[in-house]
Amino acid sequence: MTEQTTETAATDAAKLARKPHGWRDVLAALREPRVLVTLLLGFSSGLPFMLVGNTLGFWLREQGIELAAIGFLSWVGIAYSLKFLWAPIIDRVDLPLLGRLGRRRGWMVLTQIVVGLGLFGMAAVGPGGHLWTFALLAVITAFAAASQDTVVDAWRIERAESPDDLGLLTAAFQFGYRVAILATDAWILVAAAKLGWPTSYLLCAAAMGIGLAATLFAAEPARTPAAASGVAAAPLWTPRGFFDAVVGPFVTFFQTHGPMALLMLCTVALYRLPDFLMGPMAAPLYTDLGLAKEMIGAVRTSFGLVATFVGIALAGLSAVKLGFEKTLVLGAVLGPGSNLAFSAMALAGPNMPVFIGAMIVDNVSTGFAGAALVAYMSSLTSLGYTATQYALLSSTYAMLGKFLKGFSGAVVEGLEKSFPLMTAYAIFFAGTAAVGIPVVILSIVLSHHQGKAKAARA
Repeated sequence: MTEQTTETAATDAAKLARKPHGWRDVLAALREPRVLVTLLLGFSSGLPFMLVGNTLGFWLREQGIELAAIGFLSWVGIAYSLKFLWAPIIDRVDLPLLGRLGRRRGWMVLTQIVVGLGLFGMAAVGPGGHLWTFALLAVITAFAAASQDTVVDAWRIERAESPDDLGLLTAAFQFGYRVAILATDAWILVAAAKLGWPTSYLLCAAAMGIGLAATLFAAEPARTPAAASGVAAAPLWTPRGFFDAVVGPFVTFFQTHGPMALLMLCTVALYRLPDFLMGPMAAPLYTDLGLAKEMIGAVRTSFGLVATFVGIALAGLSAVKLGFEKTLVLGAVLGPGSNLAFSAMALAGPNMPVFIGAMIVDNVSTGFAGAALVAYMSSLTSLGYTATQYALLSSTYAMLGKFLKGFSGAVVEGLEKSFPLMTAYAIFFAGTAAVGIPVVILSIVLSHHQGKAKAARA
């Protein structure tokens, strides 16, 4: 990677920092087809995430599945952390038949169809009495969903016409993604209370048609050569093509960012660790508190929705006023607020004001930290290696948390041997919040070094 390319990447990141986009910008730009398509693809990417994650834990707990088993079943989400392994194929291989739509669109169609069929299978089988079959279908759905994330992220980054445009498309993607998360984390509870879990999952399977329609209307981005080696056209099965597809993205990343690359990866790897660790136990806490699904859904779709928008808006305002790096630090500080809110909820019991307060804190914290991290990771990729590099970054941020969260149920059950169940929950959530302390320190160090680097280039 040349020095000029490195400078360009840094300049692009700075532009993204100065001109972030919030939901108001997204709504104003929806008349542009590519912005609307990006929003709908964000919805399609976000739809399966909770259905093979925290929401699945709610269904399992209602079926009487033990906390330890729920924690271990959360490992199906490790697919999101392994996607960098097959991302080079998505970057370089055109699918038979579907490849006529273009490399990015062809892969999007395939993954969306498999996700829809996987959710349909989960709804048809159910966890009661067929847990292993149900788990296998969840794994298939998770792998297809992770692959969809990889190709949609690549499409979003490659479709952007400028750094500022990337900020707008990223905001549109996040808007659609957050709506999908809200739908599968809150609205689905209302649907499940009235229609049952299988029907609710069937509706979600049908909703994957939204992403499929968006893909068919999307424009295929122009092909971009690999910036570093210039051998993007080499077939993947040749030694040169395989090396460039698999090793090239990593070599280019380290060449671009130099000694800062390891610090960046460490910060990204730990940034959302507290959120991942607490995730599988959030829905079981609702169930063990005796909270009604309708009430949970109503609070999360009202207070939670507003709080999410507030969190994203605050992240944008912070980036304008304080700069991108300081915003990343603030996100690291605010993120564990979700964990402490759940700890307070466990101690307070089924208390409506406390529950509403916890949901507000949870969604503001998650919205702020998530928006800051996604924009930051998007700014670090190089054209030609977009899918693989972004998959590497997003896998890095999820890998450790996805693995460790599988033990969350066993930890709570272990604490329950010495404490009442609600106290065990409270200690667990407080402990996961403390895990966020190292990432605050890393974010501060990263912000300091990047500030010095920018000052040296000025």
